Amino acid sequence: MNKRLLSMCVMAMMGVLLTAGKEVMAFLPNFEPVTLLIVLFTLSFGPVAMGAVCVFLLLEGLLYGFGSWWVMYLYIWPLLAALTWVFRRMDKAWQWAVFAGLYGLCFGTLCSLTYLPVGGVRMMFAWIISGLPFDFMHAGGNFLLMLLLYRPLKGALDRLRGVSGL
Repeated sequence: MNKRLLSMCVMAMMGVLLTAGKEVMAFLPNFEPVTLLIVLFTLSFGPVAMGAVCVFLLLEGLLYGFGSWWVMYLYIWPLLAALTWVFRRMDKAWQWAVFAGLYGLCFGTLCSLTYLPVGGVRMMFAWIISGLPFDFMHAGGNFLLMLLLYRPLKGALDRLRGVSGL
């Protein structure tokens, strides 16, 4: 099979998996597998993961509308993939759990950047403060999911990458 076509199919499937995983866990506030999966996709498939993030972003916009929240997603999720790539030499589940937890803790602050031009620094800080309880839940969820699922999912994705030839 054409390697480029295979890469595009893998990107599409990973993007759909990101969206489906988020939807399945939507009833839990800020407890989602997106961070876990973007980290694992980036570690296992490298740059192909950015294509999956783009598919995820498009699907989220189509599902929920292209509002200000979506603008946040345009830099938050690619930033996660980029930071993962920078720290790709880490190989321990606890290291990635701390990384994912810290990213969840910073999530609200990263989101608040879109409010800086709209409402200024005061609105940005109000957003950060009001979102702290959710950021703590997000951090805990990310930490727990990564700690429990990093090893088994990383092994499965690495085997899949080997079989696919990507």
